[in-house]
Amino acid sequence: MIDPVIKWSGSKRSQADALVELFPEFETYYEPFLGGGSVLYAVLEKRKPDFAVASDICKPLIDLWRLIQQDPETLVRAYTKDWERLQSQGHTIFYEIRDRFNENQNPEDLFFLSRTCVNGLIRFNSNGEFNNSLHYTRRGIQPSRIEKIIKDWSKVIKKVEFIHGDYKEILKMATSSDFAYLDPPYFNTRGRYYGKIDYEEFVSALHDLNNKGVHYVLSYDGMRGDIVYPTKLPEEVYERHLLLKSGNSSFKKVMDKMNQSVFESVYLDF
Repeated sequence: MIDPVIKWSGSKRSQADALVELFPEFETYYEPFLGGGSVLYAVLEKRKPDFAVASDICKPLIDLWRLIQQDPETLVRAYTKDWERLQSQGHTIFYEIRDRFNENQNPEDLFFLSRTCVNGLIRFNSNGEFNNSLHYTRRGIQPSRIEKIIKDWSKVIKKVEFIHGDYKEILKMATSSDFAYLDPPYFNTRGRYYGKIDYEEFVSALHDLNNKGVHYVLSYDGMRGDIVYPTKLPEEVYERHLLLKSGNSSFKKVMDKMNQSVFESVYLDF
């Protein structure tokens, strides 16, 4: 399992290979809730599609993906410079860069923050501002190691078109020969994801995919320890419902150091 280049809330890194095994044959791959791209990477490595479209509503995230794809050297240089400043000058550098990102939304700054904040959890407040803190006992990955990770990912994602946009508009592009993997945020989570989606609009988008004959796999509700995410989907929008174990909850680990098993529902419309 390759090291993640971007750590994002709701990562499917531990599930990616199992999810891709469920995917049907397709021409173009669509992933409109991209986040950290673990499933995208697995698709590119295992299925090697000629073309893929990956998108997200978070513009600095998409800008970062484009930078990894098109100019990895610039990202490595920026990270190395700021990492060295953090080691020599201390915690004030992190908060200086956090303030700069919240003003300018620079993808290089987002990457640095993601690699030096508490547990690597990219977290935004209701105003879209990055609000996680410095991980004082872990001052970021060594630049030599991060360079290898960035360049490994850059090679794999060359054929991907990265788009900043709303998932509904991206899914309108898909045709019956294409396939979409959907990984929206849970509807009852707050403060972990960038933006939010409307339940009725989301169900309407699933109906549209059904009507166009576009197959999809959806990671949706689930359970964490004794907490159940009970939002239900209308039965007419899917054919199969599976439960997939995804490991332990990083959120619980941060909050009180207790690990809780996580299971996620996976819905297939075929």
